[in-house]
Amino acid sequence: MDLRHATTARLRLDAVVPADLDEHHALLSDPGAWEHLPSGRHTSRERTAAGIGAPVRHWTADGLGSWSARLRGDVGDLPAGRFVGTGGCARRQGTRWWNLSYRFTPPAWGHGLAGELVTAALDAARAVAPERPAVACLLEHDTASRRRAERAGPTLVRRGPDAGNPDPAAVRLVPAGRPLDDDLLAAVTALA
Repeated sequence: MDLRHATTARLRLDAVVPADLDEHHALLSDPGAWEHLPSGRHTSRERTAAGIGAPVRHWTADGLGSWSARLRGDVGDLPAGRFVGTGGCARRQGTRWWNLSYRFTPPAWGHGLAGELVTAALDAARAVAPERPAVACLLEHDTASRRRAERAGPTLVRRGPDAGNPDPAAVRLVPAGRPLDDDLLAAVTALA
């Protein structure tokens, strides 16, 4: 099964490729897209270009990775064909779970588009390797992302400090599609 190209009701999802650099850099360098983690903002095209390499490797290694999300039709003031975000499920090197991630442009917020991508990503992960749990790592103060993950089905398996975050008060939430054994939870927590 080739999931490099998929659709939802309103999104066309295509595997991230190097030609997506300009759109991804516009998103990942936008301070508005990083309001809950300002330190994550990309300040150089080189950082974005290096980051695009990971999804390309994920698709090759596992048959699943991040998509570039574009509108199939007009949504509010956003025209058909517009790039609105990125996300999906991918297995980081050396791990045994799917990491669910997503980021959308601020003009696309509030339309339910991230929910469509999250549902498609979780369905794809179950189709490719159902034995791997899907896990998200969210910041507690990002209530919109937390609600989005909760609506998709994963339940909270960990709440604790966010190691490596420049904000020492940051709290990391880890929802997962199913309970995690102690070893797996410890591995997820080490990378969260």
